[in-house]
Amino acid sequence: MTTAHATDTGPAAVDRESLAAFLLRMRAAGIDDKALLKAIEAVPRREFADPQFHDAVWSSRMIPIDCGETIEGLDHQARVLAELALDENQRVLEIGTGSGYTAAVMGKLTRRVYSIERFRRLRAAAQARLRALKIDNVIVSHGDGLAGSDEGPFDRIVVWPALTSVPRGFTELLVSGGKLICAIGEADERQVLVRLTKVGSRYEREDIGTVRAQLVVAGLPEAL
Repeated sequence: MTTAHATDTGPAAVDRESLAAFLLRMRAAGIDDKALLKAIEAVPRREFADPQFHDAVWSSRMIPIDCGETIEGLDHQARVLAELALDENQRVLEIGTGSGYTAAVMGKLTRRVYSIERFRRLRAAAQARLRALKIDNVIVSHGDGLAGSDEGPFDRIVVWPALTSVPRGFTELLVSGGKLICAIGEADERQVLVRLTKVGSRYEREDIGTVRAQLVVAGLPEAL
């Protein structure tokens, strides 16, 4: 009697191969934050996307989600999170919860994450995913991200939608030496990814790349 050795070709195998390809891309990009990469690997990214997009979750592609929004490509997300230089003692504010994936990753790296989402439906779905994963140091609230948060000050702020100008009003939300990362530019123009470090009552700005992101929308939708 012979024993057949089945080849693992299911979702787990696909994820392992895609993860390995992602890690190679990160190495080529000079990103070697072991704690961050471990956190990315630990969060089941498939759980944050609809089944028809599971084959793309470990790629650099943006993925559509509910309410006309998208999940940023994983390469971009990893780059931004690496630039934040997160650690276990920090309090982080995230503008634009989306699927909740980046909030989940940051929850594994920091003390507390406060994430703001303007769509009630997205907020509820993200909250349910985080609860299912038992990530309990992330608080997702429904609100206008441009209005900031009463939970500050924060050590780090990340804004996923693009802004048209430097968010001067956010300086009071940061501790001294705190950092904010966002994209700045109009929808039809070159957008610059910037890291803003609070020094006194102002920012020191460092341009760290170019991106293409949806523009932030002020206020709250009447539906959804």
